[in-house]
Amino acid sequence: MSALAMGTLFPPEIEQEVFSKVKGHSSLARMARQEPLKFTGKDVFVLSFDSDVSVVGENAEKPAGDATLTSVQIRPVKVVYQSRVSDEFLTASDEYRIDVLSKFAEGFAAKLGAGLDKMAIHGIDPATGSASAIIGTNNFDSQVTNTVTYGVNPADEDLNDAIALVEAGDYVCDGAILAPAMRAAIAALDVNGAVKYPDFNFGATPERLGNMGVDSNATVSAASSDDKALVGDFSAFKWGIARELPLEVIEYGDPDNTGKDLKGYNQVLLRSEAYIGWGILDKNAFAIVKS
Repeated sequence: MSALAMGTLFPPEIEQEVFSKVKGHSSLARMARQEPLKFTGKDVFVLSFDSDVSVVGENAEKPAGDATLTSVQIRPVKVVYQSRVSDEFLTASDEYRIDVLSKFAEGFAAKLGAGLDKMAIHGIDPATGSASAIIGTNNFDSQVTNTVTYGVNPADEDLNDAIALVEAGDYVCDGAILAPAMRAAIAALDVNGAVKYPDFNFGATPERLGNMGVDSNATVSAASSDDKALVGDFSAFKWGIARELPLEVIEYGDPDNTGKDLKGYNQVLLRSEAYIGWGILDKNAFAIVKS
């Protein structure tokens, strides 16, 4: 393994590790297929048919139909992840450096996955928990108007009510992402003293519930959000990461603003950036259960 310097990329095997592990930490990435994405982004065209097919008699006039063509812009947002390691990294064996990079990649994937959820569901900067002007309204909380009030009925009825809202828009609900409070509420349901959903016991979450893929993630209720569950047809959500993952090895100064000089503490800083983008093709394909 050659010496790493500013502007190099992750080794291919480490880069692939990042992309595979993001799905393990992001509920949205688990529910929706990743799209190829360039640094300049992409436009996804959506053709909506507002009327049904018409029966036409012989020699009869064909009636006009209603179709609307719109586009959803998927523009990448740049995010950064960095970590200090011992400056032994610079002179150690290839095996040691690969091990360090693997651990860095694992942390990067976890933060990138959770970051996708927090940005796309709530529109917040994951580092601060505050609304991001860069993201704006490109998030589920800002766009989705199908909502169910949590706690009025049992948790499973809340989910069914949310599913009904999605189906009313002619979509098939194929996924549900549950906040820990919703998962716990479902686990606590019983029928005549018997646990109603045993697959939710002891902190477990089944991979499927009825016709839906299911995941439980604290990102749903991140930053004190009132959200308890996000359900919908996740084919109407597109996301992607630009493939190149630059890696910097910084040897000097205080690049992470901790007040500690790298040389003074015998450290180097590993820094990587990613360009991640997403788009909600139709807000009516989703519903949110919230308090």
